[in-house]
Amino acid sequence: MITFSVGLLILLAGYLTYSKYVEKQFEPDGRPTPAYAINDGVDFIPLSIRRNQMIQLLSIAGMGPIVGAIQGILFGPIAFLLIPVGCILMGAVHDYFAGMISMRNNGMQVTGLIEKYLGKTWYYVFLVIISVLMLLVAVVFVYTSGDLLASKFFNVTDFSLNNKIILYIYGSIILYYMLSTMFPIDKIIGNVYPILGFILIIGTFLLLAGFFIKGVNLQEINFAHLNMHPKKFYLIPIFFMTISCGLLSGFHSTQSTVIARTVQHEKEGRKVFYAMMCVESFIAMVWAAAAMTTYSLNIVPENFVGQVPAIRIMTEYFVPAYLAFIVIIAVVVLPITTGDTSLRALRLTLSDAFKVSQAKPSGRFLISIPVFCLVIILLYIVKTQPDGFALIWRYFMFVNQLMVLPTFFYATIYLYKNKKNYFITLLPGLLFVYIDMLFILNAKIGFNLSYGLSSIIAFIFVVITIFYISKKLRGAK
Repeated sequence: MITFSVGLLILLAGYLTYSKYVEKQFEPDGRPTPAYAINDGVDFIPLSIRRNQMIQLLSIAGMGPIVGAIQGILFGPIAFLLIPVGCILMGAVHDYFAGMISMRNNGMQVTGLIEKYLGKTWYYVFLVIISVLMLLVAVVFVYTSGDLLASKFFNVTDFSLNNKIILYIYGSIILYYMLSTMFPIDKIIGNVYPILGFILIIGTFLLLAGFFIKGVNLQEINFAHLNMHPKKFYLIPIFFMTISCGLLSGFHSTQSTVIARTVQHEKEGRKVFYAMMCVESFIAMVWAAAAMTTYSLNIVPENFVGQVPAIRIMTEYFVPAYLAFIVIIAVVVLPITTGDTSLRALRLTLSDAFKVSQAKPSGRFLISIPVFCLVIILLYIVKTQPDGFALIWRYFMFVNQLMVLPTFFYATIYLYKNKKNYFITLLPGLLFVYIDMLFILNAKIGFNLSYGLSSIIAFIFVVITIFYISKKLRGAK
Protein backbone atom coordinates (compact mmCIF):
# COMPACT_ATOMS: atom_id res chain seq x y z
CA MET A 1 0.00 0.00 0.00
CA ILE A 2 3.01 2.30 -0.15
CA THR A 3 2.14 3.92 -3.49
CA PHE A 4 -1.49 4.35 -2.46
CA SER A 5 -0.50 5.85 0.91
CA VAL A 6 1.98 8.23 -0.72
CA GLY A 7 -0.78 9.38 -3.05
CA LEU A 8 -3.06 10.17 -0.11
CA LEU A 9 -0.24 12.09 1.61
CA ILE A 10 0.36 14.11 -1.57
CA LEU A 11 -3.34 14.99 -1.64
CA LEU A 12 -3.38 16.12 2.00
CA ALA A 13 -0.06 17.98 1.87
CA GLY A 14 -1.03 19.64 -1.40
CA TYR A 15 -4.24 20.99 0.06
CA LEU A 16 -2.53 22.26 3.22
CA THR A 17 0.22 24.07 1.27
CA TYR A 18 -0.40 24.66 -2.44
CA SER A 19 -4.04 25.66 -1.98
CA LYS A 20 -2.89 28.55 0.23
CA TYR A 21 -0.44 29.66 -2.45
CA VAL A 22 -3.21 29.56 -5.07
CA GLU A 23 -5.49 31.52 -2.75
CA LYS A 24 -2.76 34.12 -2.29
CA GLN A 25 -2.64 34.69 -6.05
CA PHE A 26 -6.33 35.56 -6.03
CA GLU A 27 -6.28 37.56 -2.77
CA PRO A 28 -9.86 37.15 -1.49
CA ASP A 29 -11.09 40.13 0.50
CA GLY A 30 -14.16 41.36 2.37
CA ARG A 31 -16.15 42.81 -0.54
CA PRO A 32 -19.84 41.80 -0.76
CA THR A 33 -20.32 38.58 -2.71
CA PRO A 34 -23.05 38.18 -5.37
CA ALA A 35 -25.10 36.20 -2.83
CA TYR A 36 -25.68 39.46 -0.96
CA ALA A 37 -25.22 42.05 -3.71
CA ILE A 38 -27.74 40.45 -6.10
CA ASN A 39 -29.89 38.35 -3.77
CA ASP A 40 -32.89 37.35 -5.93
CA GLY A 41 -34.27 34.55 -3.76
CA VAL A 42 -33.73 31.95 -6.51
CA ASP A 43 -30.11 31.52 -7.63
CA PHE A 44 -28.39 34.31 -5.68
CA ILE A 45 -28.89 33.30 -2.04
CA PRO A 46 -26.37 33.26 0.85
CA LEU A 47 -25.82 29.70 2.06
CA SER A 48 -23.60 28.47 4.88
CA ILE A 49 -20.13 27.18 4.04
CA ARG A 50 -21.12 23.60 4.98
CA ARG A 51 -24.12 23.63 2.65
CA ASN A 52 -22.03 25.12 -0.14
CA GLN A 53 -19.36 22.46 0.38
CA MET A 54 -21.88 19.63 0.11
CA ILE A 55 -23.60 21.19 -2.92
CA GLN A 56 -20.25 21.72 -4.64
CA LEU A 57 -19.03 18.20 -3.88
CA LEU A 58 -22.19 16.49 -5.06
CA SER A 59 -22.40 18.75 -8.10
CA ILE A 60 -18.90 17.95 -9.36
CA ALA A 61 -18.67 14.31 -8.23
CA GLY A 62 -20.83 12.41 -10.69
CA MET A 63 -19.97 8.88 -11.77
CA GLY A 64 -16.61 10.20 -13.00
CA PRO A 65 -14.56 9.60 -9.85
CA ILE A 66 -15.88 6.03 -9.71
CA VAL A 67 -16.25 4.91 -13.33
CA GLY A 68 -13.15 6.88 -14.31
CA ALA A 69 -11.17 5.39 -11.42
CA ILE A 70 -12.13 1.77 -12.08
CA GLN A 71 -11.15 2.25 -15.74
CA GLY A 72 -8.04 4.34 -15.09
CA ILE A 73 -6.55 1.89 -12.57
CA LEU A 74 -6.03 -0.50 -15.48
CA PHE A 75 -2.96 1.63 -16.26
CA GLY A 76 -1.47 0.38 -12.99
CA PRO A 77 -0.37 1.99 -9.68
CA ILE A 78 0.84 5.10 -11.52
CA ALA A 79 -2.80 6.17 -11.12
CA PHE A 80 -2.31 6.50 -7.35
CA LEU A 81 0.22 9.28 -8.00
CA LEU A 82 -1.21 10.95 -11.09
CA ILE A 83 -4.66 11.41 -9.53
CA PRO A 84 -3.54 13.45 -6.48
CA VAL A 85 -0.78 15.36 -8.31
CA GLY A 86 -3.20 16.23 -11.12
CA CYS A 87 -5.84 17.29 -8.61
CA ILE A 88 -3.54 19.57 -6.60
CA LEU A 89 -1.76 21.25 -9.53
CA MET A 90 -4.60 21.31 -12.06
CA GLY A 91 -8.08 20.13 -11.05
CA ALA A 92 -8.48 22.03 -7.79
CA VAL A 93 -6.79 25.12 -9.27
CA HIS A 94 -9.25 25.00 -12.18
CA ASP A 95 -12.28 24.73 -9.89
CA TYR A 96 -11.05 27.46 -7.53
CA PHE A 97 -10.48 30.09 -10.20
CA ALA A 98 -13.71 29.18 -12.02
CA GLY A 99 -15.66 29.93 -8.85
CA MET A 100 -13.68 32.91 -7.60
CA ILE A 101 -13.45 34.80 -10.90
CA SER A 102 -17.18 34.27 -11.33
CA MET A 103 -17.71 35.70 -7.86
CA ARG A 104 -15.69 38.79 -8.80
CA ASN A 105 -17.93 39.18 -11.87
CA ASN A 106 -21.36 39.15 -10.20
CA GLY A 107 -21.76 35.36 -10.43
CA MET A 108 -21.23 35.36 -14.19
CA GLN A 109 -21.49 31.91 -15.80
CA VAL A 110 -18.62 30.34 -17.74
CA THR A 111 -19.86 31.57 -21.12
CA GLY A 112 -20.00 35.14 -19.87
CA LEU A 113 -16.45 34.90 -18.52
CA ILE A 114 -15.26 33.46 -21.83
CA GLU A 115 -16.83 36.40 -23.68
CA LYS A 116 -15.28 38.93 -21.29
CA TYR A 117 -11.73 37.57 -21.31
CA LEU A 118 -11.40 35.61 -24.58
CA GLY A 119 -13.82 37.36 -26.93
CA LYS A 120 -17.15 36.97 -28.72
CA THR A 121 -16.03 34.23 -31.12
CA TRP A 122 -14.99 31.87 -28.34
CA TYR A 123 -18.18 32.74 -26.48
CA TYR A 124 -20.34 31.38 -29.31
CA VAL A 125 -18.14 28.29 -29.76
CA PHE A 126 -18.23 27.35 -26.09
CA LEU A 127 -21.89 28.26 -25.66
CA VAL A 128 -22.59 25.33 -27.99
CA ILE A 129 -19.94 23.08 -26.38
CA ILE A 130 -21.17 23.79 -22.84
CA SER A 131 -24.80 23.23 -23.80
CA VAL A 132 -23.92 19.87 -25.37
CA LEU A 133 -21.82 18.93 -22.34
CA MET A 134 -24.63 19.71 -19.88
CA LEU A 135 -27.09 17.62 -21.89
CA LEU A 136 -24.63 14.72 -22.12
CA VAL A 137 -24.03 14.84 -18.37
CA ALA A 138 -27.76 14.71 -17.62
CA VAL A 139 -28.40 11.83 -20.03
CA VAL A 140 -25.38 9.80 -18.91
CA PHE A 141 -26.32 10.16 -15.26
CA VAL A 142 -30.02 9.36 -15.67
CA TYR A 143 -28.82 6.22 -17.44
CA THR A 144 -26.19 5.11 -14.90
CA SER A 145 -28.05 5.98 -11.69
CA GLY A 146 -31.30 4.51 -13.02
CA ASP A 147 -29.68 1.21 -14.00
CA LEU A 148 -27.87 0.94 -10.66
CA LEU A 149 -31.12 1.48 -8.76
CA ALA A 150 -32.92 -1.05 -10.93
CA SER A 151 -30.16 -3.65 -10.51
CA LYS A 152 -29.65 -3.33 -6.76
CA PHE A 153 -33.16 -2.74 -5.45
CA PHE A 154 -35.40 -4.33 -8.11
CA ASN A 155 -33.12 -7.15 -9.36
CA VAL A 156 -33.65 -5.96 -12.92
CA THR A 157 -31.72 -7.71 -15.69
CA ASP A 158 -33.57 -6.17 -18.64
CA PHE A 159 -32.48 -2.53 -18.80
CA SER A 160 -34.28 -1.70 -22.04
CA LEU A 161 -37.11 0.80 -22.33
CA ASN A 162 -39.47 -2.15 -22.73
CA ASN A 163 -39.18 -2.73 -19.00
CA LYS A 164 -41.77 -0.62 -17.13
CA ILE A 165 -39.59 -0.54 -14.00
CA ILE A 166 -36.83 1.18 -15.99
CA LEU A 167 -39.34 3.67 -17.37
CA TYR A 168 -40.66 4.46 -13.89
CA ILE A 169 -37.17 4.91 -12.46
CA TYR A 170 -35.97 7.10 -15.34
CA GLY A 171 -39.19 9.12 -15.15
CA SER A 172 -38.78 9.68 -11.41
CA ILE A 173 -35.19 10.87 -11.85
CA ILE A 174 -36.17 13.26 -14.65
CA LEU A 175 -39.06 14.61 -12.54
CA TYR A 176 -36.62 15.28 -9.69
CA TYR A 177 -34.28 16.99 -12.16
CA MET A 178 -37.11 19.26 -13.29
CA LEU A 179 -38.04 20.30 -9.76
CA SER A 180 -34.47 20.88 -8.57
CA THR A 181 -33.61 22.80 -11.76
CA MET A 182 -36.51 25.24 -11.49
CA PHE A 183 -37.00 25.66 -7.73
CA PRO A 184 -34.88 28.19 -5.76
CA ILE A 185 -31.54 26.63 -4.86
CA ASP A 186 -32.20 26.72 -1.11
CA LYS A 187 -35.56 24.88 -1.34
CA ILE A 188 -34.55 21.45 -2.68
CA ILE A 189 -30.81 21.35 -3.41
CA GLY A 190 -29.87 23.35 -0.32
CA ASN A 191 -31.90 21.09 1.98
CA VAL A 192 -31.35 17.69 0.38
CA TYR A 193 -27.64 17.89 -0.51
CA PRO A 194 -26.27 18.06 3.06
CA ILE A 195 -28.06 14.77 3.83
CA LEU A 196 -26.94 13.13 0.59
CA GLY A 197 -23.41 14.43 1.14
CA PHE A 198 -23.32 12.77 4.53
CA ILE A 199 -24.43 9.47 2.94
CA LEU A 200 -21.69 9.82 0.31
CA ILE A 201 -18.99 10.34 2.93
CA ILE A 202 -20.25 7.43 5.05
CA GLY A 203 -20.37 5.18 1.98
CA THR A 204 -16.80 6.07 1.00
CA PHE A 205 -15.45 5.36 4.49
CA LEU A 206 -17.35 2.06 4.65
CA LEU A 207 -15.53 1.01 1.49
CA LEU A 208 -12.23 2.22 2.95
CA ALA A 209 -12.91 0.31 6.19
CA GLY A 210 -13.37 -2.81 4.09
CA PHE A 211 -9.74 -2.48 2.99
CA PHE A 212 -8.61 -3.12 6.56
CA ILE A 213 -11.15 -5.87 7.22
CA LYS A 214 -10.79 -7.83 3.97
CA GLY A 215 -7.33 -6.59 3.03
CA VAL A 216 -6.28 -5.08 -0.27
CA ASN A 217 -3.99 -6.38 -2.97
CA LEU A 218 -2.33 -3.27 -4.38
CA GLN A 219 0.62 -3.23 -6.72
CA GLU A 220 3.49 -0.84 -6.08
CA ILE A 221 4.73 1.48 -8.79
CA ASN A 222 7.34 0.14 -11.16
CA PHE A 223 9.26 3.06 -12.65
CA ALA A 224 10.72 0.80 -15.33
CA HIS A 225 7.23 -0.06 -16.57
CA LEU A 226 4.77 2.71 -15.69
CA ASN A 227 1.98 1.79 -18.10
CA MET A 228 0.41 -1.59 -17.32
CA HIS A 229 -2.80 -1.27 -19.33
CA PRO A 230 -3.78 -4.71 -20.69
CA LYS A 231 -4.86 -3.23 -24.03
CA LYS A 232 -1.69 -1.13 -24.35
CA PHE A 233 -3.58 2.15 -24.42
CA TYR A 234 -1.30 5.19 -24.35
CA LEU A 235 -0.93 6.76 -20.91
CA ILE A 236 -1.04 10.15 -22.64
CA PRO A 237 -3.74 11.04 -23.57
CA ILE A 238 -6.06 8.14 -22.58
CA PHE A 239 -5.40 8.18 -18.83
CA PHE A 240 -6.14 11.91 -18.57
CA MET A 241 -9.32 11.51 -20.58
CA THR A 242 -10.47 8.53 -18.50
CA ILE A 243 -9.88 9.85 -14.97
CA SER A 244 -11.32 13.32 -15.32
CA CYS A 245 -13.45 13.76 -12.20
CA GLY A 246 -10.91 13.25 -9.44
CA LEU A 247 -8.03 14.70 -11.46
CA LEU A 248 -9.31 17.50 -13.71
CA SER A 249 -12.73 18.05 -15.25
CA GLY A 250 -13.94 20.91 -17.40
CA PHE A 251 -17.51 20.24 -16.30
CA HIS A 252 -16.61 21.49 -12.83
CA SER A 253 -16.30 25.07 -14.07
CA THR A 254 -20.03 25.11 -14.84
CA GLN A 255 -20.79 23.98 -11.29
CA SER A 256 -18.36 26.32 -9.52
CA THR A 257 -20.03 29.30 -11.18
CA VAL A 258 -23.41 28.16 -9.81
CA ILE A 259 -22.03 28.03 -6.26
CA ALA A 260 -20.29 31.38 -6.80
CA ARG A 261 -23.78 32.87 -6.42
CA THR A 262 -24.33 31.41 -2.93
CA VAL A 263 -20.95 31.83 -1.17
CA GLN A 264 -21.15 34.31 1.71
CA HIS A 265 -17.49 35.39 1.92
CA GLU A 266 -14.67 35.25 -0.63
CA LYS A 267 -12.33 33.66 1.92
CA GLU A 268 -14.60 30.60 2.00
CA GLY A 269 -13.64 29.87 -1.61
CA ARG A 270 -10.60 27.71 -0.82
CA LYS A 271 -12.66 25.41 1.44
CA VAL A 272 -15.56 25.25 -1.01
CA PHE A 273 -13.91 25.00 -4.43
CA TYR A 274 -10.37 23.74 -3.84
CA ALA A 275 -11.10 21.44 -0.89
CA MET A 276 -14.11 19.73 -2.45
CA MET A 277 -12.09 18.84 -5.53
CA CYS A 278 -9.56 17.22 -3.19
CA VAL A 279 -12.37 15.25 -1.53
CA GLU A 280 -13.50 14.05 -4.95
CA SER A 281 -9.93 12.99 -5.69
CA PHE A 282 -9.91 11.02 -2.43
CA ILE A 283 -13.10 9.23 -3.52
CA ALA A 284 -11.45 8.35 -6.84
CA MET A 285 -8.39 6.98 -5.01
CA VAL A 286 -10.53 4.72 -2.79
CA TRP A 287 -12.48 3.28 -5.73
CA ALA A 288 -9.29 2.81 -7.75
CA ALA A 289 -7.84 0.74 -4.89
CA ALA A 290 -11.04 -1.31 -4.63
CA ALA A 291 -10.92 -1.95 -8.38
CA MET A 292 -7.26 -2.98 -8.40
CA THR A 293 -7.88 -5.49 -5.61
CA THR A 294 -10.98 -7.10 -7.08
CA TYR A 295 -9.46 -7.21 -10.56
CA SER A 296 -6.32 -8.95 -9.27
CA LEU A 297 -8.41 -11.52 -7.37
CA ASN A 298 -10.51 -12.18 -10.52
CA ILE A 299 -13.70 -11.37 -8.60
CA VAL A 300 -14.94 -9.10 -11.38
CA PRO A 301 -15.86 -10.95 -14.63
CA GLU A 302 -13.73 -9.85 -17.55
CA ASN A 303 -16.68 -8.31 -19.41
CA PHE A 304 -17.49 -6.17 -16.32
CA VAL A 305 -13.96 -4.79 -15.85
CA GLY A 306 -14.12 -0.99 -15.96
CA GLN A 307 -17.90 -1.05 -16.34
CA VAL A 308 -20.74 0.12 -14.07
CA PRO A 309 -21.81 -3.44 -13.02
CA ALA A 310 -18.37 -3.90 -11.44
CA ILE A 311 -19.26 -1.28 -8.83
CA ARG A 312 -21.82 -3.56 -7.19
CA ILE A 313 -19.37 -6.47 -7.12
CA MET A 314 -16.67 -4.35 -5.45
CA THR A 315 -19.14 -3.05 -2.90
CA GLU A 316 -20.41 -6.50 -1.97
CA TYR A 317 -16.82 -7.79 -1.61
CA PHE A 318 -15.59 -5.09 0.75
CA VAL A 319 -18.75 -4.15 2.66
CA PRO A 320 -21.04 -6.50 4.68
CA ALA A 321 -24.41 -7.13 3.05
CA TYR A 322 -26.34 -5.25 5.73
CA LEU A 323 -24.27 -2.10 5.01
CA ALA A 324 -23.62 -2.49 1.28
CA PHE A 325 -26.88 -0.74 0.42
CA ILE A 326 -25.48 2.48 1.97
CA VAL A 327 -22.53 2.42 -0.43
CA ILE A 328 -24.81 1.73 -3.39
CA ILE A 329 -27.07 4.62 -2.37
CA ALA A 330 -23.96 6.81 -2.09
CA VAL A 331 -22.94 5.75 -5.60
CA VAL A 332 -26.43 6.44 -6.97
CA VAL A 333 -26.43 9.85 -5.24
CA LEU A 334 -23.41 10.96 -7.26
CA PRO A 335 -24.88 10.90 -10.77
CA ILE A 336 -28.31 12.12 -9.66
CA THR A 337 -26.92 15.14 -7.81
CA THR A 338 -24.61 16.00 -10.69
CA GLY A 339 -27.29 15.66 -13.35
CA ASP A 340 -29.65 18.09 -11.62
CA THR A 341 -27.05 20.83 -11.12
CA SER A 342 -25.78 20.36 -14.69
CA LEU A 343 -29.28 21.21 -15.92
CA ARG A 344 -29.47 24.10 -13.47
CA ALA A 345 -26.17 25.39 -14.88
CA LEU A 346 -27.56 24.98 -18.41
CA ARG A 347 -30.68 26.94 -17.45
CA LEU A 348 -28.53 29.77 -16.08
CA THR A 349 -26.23 29.72 -19.11
CA LEU A 350 -29.09 29.87 -21.60
CA SER A 351 -30.98 32.48 -19.60
CA ASP A 352 -27.90 34.71 -19.66
CA ALA A 353 -27.45 34.11 -23.38
CA PHE A 354 -31.07 34.93 -24.25
CA LYS A 355 -31.51 37.61 -21.53
CA VAL A 356 -34.43 35.80 -19.85
CA SER A 357 -34.94 36.78 -16.21
CA GLN A 358 -35.05 33.80 -13.84
CA ALA A 359 -36.62 35.61 -10.90
CA LYS A 360 -40.12 34.45 -11.89
CA PRO A 361 -41.21 30.84 -12.53
CA SER A 362 -42.35 31.70 -16.08
CA GLY A 363 -38.79 32.59 -17.08
CA ARG A 364 -37.44 29.35 -15.63
CA PHE A 365 -40.12 27.31 -17.41
CA LEU A 366 -39.39 29.03 -20.72
CA ILE A 367 -35.77 27.88 -20.62
CA SER A 368 -36.20 24.52 -18.86
CA ILE A 369 -38.99 22.84 -20.85
CA PRO A 370 -37.09 22.68 -24.20
CA VAL A 371 -34.01 21.47 -22.29
CA PHE A 372 -35.89 18.56 -20.73
CA CYS A 373 -37.42 17.63 -24.07
CA LEU A 374 -33.88 17.31 -25.46
CA VAL A 375 -32.80 15.21 -22.47
CA ILE A 376 -35.66 12.76 -23.05
CA ILE A 377 -34.95 12.55 -26.80
CA LEU A 378 -31.22 11.94 -26.23
CA LEU A 379 -31.93 9.35 -23.55
CA TYR A 380 -34.23 7.47 -25.95
CA ILE A 381 -31.57 7.52 -28.67
CA VAL A 382 -28.87 6.26 -26.30
CA LYS A 383 -31.04 3.48 -24.89
CA THR A 384 -32.16 2.20 -28.29
CA GLN A 385 -28.66 2.00 -29.80
CA PRO A 386 -26.57 -1.16 -29.16
CA ASP A 387 -23.43 0.79 -28.10
CA GLY A 388 -25.26 3.96 -27.14
CA PHE A 389 -23.80 4.38 -23.66
CA ALA A 390 -20.22 3.54 -24.68
CA LEU A 391 -20.39 6.01 -27.56
CA ILE A 392 -21.90 8.88 -25.58
CA TRP A 393 -19.41 8.29 -22.72
CA ARG A 394 -16.44 8.58 -25.10
CA TYR A 395 -17.73 11.84 -26.57
CA PHE A 396 -18.55 13.07 -23.07
CA MET A 397 -14.93 12.47 -22.01
CA PHE A 398 -13.58 14.54 -24.89
CA VAL A 399 -16.04 17.43 -24.58
CA ASN A 400 -15.53 17.44 -20.82
CA GLN A 401 -11.75 17.79 -21.09
CA LEU A 402 -12.04 20.31 -23.91
CA MET A 403 -13.93 22.52 -21.44
CA VAL A 404 -10.91 22.92 -19.15
CA LEU A 405 -9.20 25.11 -21.73
CA PRO A 406 -11.25 28.33 -21.56
CA THR A 407 -11.22 28.37 -17.75
CA PHE A 408 -7.45 27.97 -17.57
CA PHE A 409 -6.92 30.65 -20.19
CA TYR A 410 -9.33 33.30 -18.89
CA ALA A 411 -7.85 32.67 -15.43
CA THR A 412 -4.41 33.24 -16.97
CA ILE A 413 -5.52 36.60 -18.36
CA TYR A 414 -7.16 37.52 -15.04
CA LEU A 415 -3.98 36.71 -13.08
CA TYR A 416 -1.77 38.52 -15.58
CA LYS A 417 -3.89 41.68 -15.38
CA ASN A 418 -3.62 41.56 -11.59
CA LYS A 419 0.16 41.00 -11.71
CA LYS A 420 0.00 37.52 -10.19
CA ASN A 421 1.63 34.21 -11.11
CA TYR A 422 -0.32 33.31 -14.23
CA PHE A 423 1.83 30.27 -14.98
CA ILE A 424 -0.17 28.21 -12.45
CA THR A 425 -3.07 28.24 -14.91
CA LEU A 426 -1.25 28.75 -18.22
CA LEU A 427 0.91 25.61 -17.99
CA PRO A 428 -1.98 23.21 -17.19
CA GLY A 429 -3.95 24.84 -20.01
CA LEU A 430 -1.16 24.25 -22.53
CA LEU A 431 -0.72 20.67 -21.35
CA PHE A 432 -4.40 19.98 -22.01
CA VAL A 433 -4.29 21.61 -25.42
CA TYR A 434 -1.77 18.89 -26.23
CA ILE A 435 -3.76 16.11 -24.52
CA ASP A 436 -7.12 17.09 -26.06
CA MET A 437 -5.74 17.48 -29.57
CA LEU A 438 -3.70 14.27 -29.34
CA PHE A 439 -6.80 12.36 -28.24
CA ILE A 440 -9.20 13.57 -30.93
CA LEU A 441 -6.59 13.28 -33.69
CA ASN A 442 -5.57 9.74 -32.71
CA ALA A 443 -8.91 8.32 -31.50
CA LYS A 444 -11.14 6.18 -33.69
CA ILE A 445 -14.07 8.44 -32.79
CA GLY A 446 -11.95 11.35 -34.04
CA PHE A 447 -9.58 11.57 -37.01
CA ASN A 448 -7.95 8.16 -36.42
CA LEU A 449 -4.46 9.38 -37.32
CA SER A 450 -1.29 7.60 -36.22
CA TYR A 451 -0.03 8.38 -32.71
CA GLY A 452 3.22 9.90 -34.01
CA LEU A 453 1.52 12.23 -36.48
CA SER A 454 -1.14 13.15 -33.93
CA SER A 455 1.61 14.09 -31.44
CA ILE A 456 3.28 16.41 -33.94
CA ILE A 457 0.04 18.16 -34.88
CA ALA A 458 -0.97 18.45 -31.21
CA PHE A 459 2.36 20.11 -30.44
CA ILE A 460 1.77 22.58 -33.29
CA PHE A 461 -1.58 23.45 -31.67
CA VAL A 462 0.28 24.15 -28.42
CA VAL A 463 2.65 26.54 -30.20
CA ILE A 464 -0.27 28.31 -31.89
CA THR A 465 -2.00 28.62 -28.52
CA ILE A 466 1.12 30.16 -26.95
CA PHE A 467 1.16 32.85 -29.64
CA TYR A 468 -2.59 33.45 -29.23
CA ILE A 469 -2.44 33.74 -25.44
CA SER A 470 0.66 35.96 -25.66
CA LYS A 471 -1.28 38.33 -27.89
CA LYS A 472 -4.21 38.28 -25.44
CA LEU A 473 -1.87 39.03 -22.54
CA ARG A 474 -0.30 41.97 -24.34
CA GLY A 475 -3.76 43.36 -24.97
CA ALA A 476 -4.72 42.85 -21.32
CA LYS A 477 -2.16 45.30 -19.91
